[in-house]
Amino acid sequence: MQQVDVQRYLQRLGIADPGPPSAAGLRALHAAHVERVPFETLEIHLGRATTVDPHESIARILRGRGGYCFHLNGAFATLLQALGYTVSWHRGGVHSTSRTPPPGATGDHLTLTVACEGQSWFVDVGLGDALHEPLPLRAATYRQGPFTYGLTRSGVEPGGWRFDHDPRGTFVGMDFSLAPAGPGDFIRLHRELSTSPDSGFVRIVSAMRRDTRGVDALEGCILSRTDSTGRNQRELERASDWFGALADVFGLALDDATADERTVLWANVYSKHQAWKARRNC
Repeated sequence: MQQVDVQRYLQRLGIADPGPPSAAGLRALHAAHVERVPFETLEIHLGRATTVDPHESIARILRGRGGYCFHLNGAFATLLQALGYTVSWHRGGVHSTSRTPPPGATGDHLTLTVACEGQSWFVDVGLGDALHEPLPLRAATYRQGPFTYGLTRSGVEPGGWRFDHDPRGTFVGMDFSLAPAGPGDFIRLHRELSTSPDSGFVRIVSAMRRDTRGVDALEGCILSRTDSTGRNQRELERASDWFGALADVFGLALDDATADERTVLWANVYSKHQAWKARRNC
């Protein structure tokens, strides 16, 4: 079994010593992860294939990058296990819009639960603009910063749970099974999400970063900030502004990308943005 470079991972999170497993430690690790390791789909748009292997994801995170649910939660679960936490992987299904019925735990999302201090915790650092800290796995309404979340028993996944996102979020909710899962359960849908022209991850590049007060998001060329004051956004139409936002807001300097890769990336992002504007103005 591959070893985890725990100290380098903790250094990436800005945590010197999380101490033995505890609810307080779990909350601190979770918050640090979503604040410092962004949700991002840049590898797809750089033309680089990825896998659901958590050690591959950890290596990329240690290079200063992020990823999406399979990457972020897989890596975080591996770190938590190395720190002594009892972690389980689970299949989830993201409910994208209220116009469609909940899909159930399809496996298009990886989520986690952690047993700690006699309590089961819903843990998810891969939901983009959602959780800042883990939630106790019990039915209730929860407030984190300016956002309100809900946890209830799932109405479509037998024995499972339902996470309801804040109405201002980028998705409606997520149903998940409590049956244990592993990397093999996510290979097919990871391939689909990262390669299919119908995938939102393929259609538009995105980056998100959560903090105590709100969330920053970059979708195509639209940079936004959502917090207690509302949602403010601006359009980035120059490559320097776009790459500057990646570095300054999301900590994504893209030091691992060549000049040619950056040129092609911006050309693709900008052309898709212009096509989106044209459709919107029709």
